[in-house]
Order: sequence, then structure tokens, then C-alpha cells
Amino acid sequence: MIRVLVADDEPLITTGIRTVLESAADIRVVALAENGRAAVEEAIRRRADVALIDVNMPVLDGLSAIEELRGRAPALRTVVLTSFGTEPNVLRALQNGAAGFVLKNCTPDELIRAVRAAHGGDAYLSPSVTRLVLDMVTPVEARRRREASGLLSALTARESEVLRLVAEGLSNAEIGRRLRMSEASVKTYVSRILVKLNCSNRVQAALLVRDAGHG
Repeated sequence: MIRVLVADDEPLITTGIRTVLESAADIRVVALAENGRAAVEEAIRRRADVALIDVNMPVLDGLSAIEELRGRAPALRTVVLTSFGTEPNVLRALQNGAAGFVLKNCTPDELIRAVRAAHGGDAYLSPSVTRLVLDMVTPVEARRRREASGLLSALTARESEVLRLVAEGLSNAEIGRRLRMSEASVKTYVSRILVKLNCSNRVQAALLVRDAGHG
């Protein structure tokens, strides 16, 4: 059973998300929070596996809550809830370890997939959303580009190929079909890539590709 906390300052949204998530047999919403401080404390107290956190909340904003949870509950997977395009700082959450983000107007199936992906150590980012997130990154200076390129140069040709598809937003299963590899093999490659690049998750690795000018 995946234990989920939902944090948003609009009760109708949290109630609706709870209804959607609990329609899945393997998901249980263990807590609702209306501000970032409550989200942090409740996620820890209720031992949540995944926290869906809105960006704009009172007391403690969602970005700060995600940063605090990373330090206090490193095993917890966080996913940003957002009305896309209204929070330019959403990248800060992703760069600080969030497993991804979902749009508030996403379909019920997408929301459930996002929670399952985060719980499984993956990230939920559709190809279109991945591209939009990467396009929010401002052009990087020459030094940063060189550093990113240096890190990517340590990858083998096959690892580079896998990473390119990760940066396009493909799931492990989709990458496997594209490269004619088993999903388990792709997962092994992705894990190895993250270690080599010193990245916490797929989103950070995708941003590194962008920094190097390959995305």
C-alpha cells in the first residue's frame, strides 16, 4: 500500500485528489495538509511514502517544504502539484530532489501513475511536460556548459543513448522498446547513469543534458 500525503491550500483540490487516488487499490491517502509546515510535519508523522505538494501555500511554501523534507525524510518521494506555467521556481523543486510534477488539470489516470512512479523510484514526466520544463531553464554560461559536458563525457555510448531518451521524457519501458532492451536492463543503465552523474533522479540528469547543450 502506497501511503500518500496531499498538500494544497484549497480544500476542494485536496478532497478531489484524495478521491481520485483512493480509487486505486494500492494507494491510501494518510494525510491532507493546507500549508507547507503542516505538510512537512504530517508527512513525517504519518510516515508517508509519497507527498504531493502544491507550490504556492501559506506558512511555508511548497518549494521550502520539499527542501526540508529532503533533509528530514530522505526516503520520502515528493511530487510537485502545479498549474503549469505559473511557478517559474518549479525547477528549484526538481533540482532539489522532487520526483517530478503533475498538473492540477491532469487526468485521474495520470495522477495515479505519477504516484506509483514516484513510489517506485521513478519520475512521472510526460514527453511534452519534460520539454516544457527543460525550456524553462535559462541559457547556461560557458563554464556550466563545460562542466555538464565533462560529466556526460564519462558515459559510454550506450549510456549516452539511454540518457538522451530519458531527457526526452520516455519511461524505462518505452526506452526498452526503442532500444530493444529489457525494462530491467534499462533500469540498470539508468541507475548507473545517475551514479556517474551524481544525480538524485532522472529530472536532474535530464537538466544536465540541457546544460550541456544536448537537449
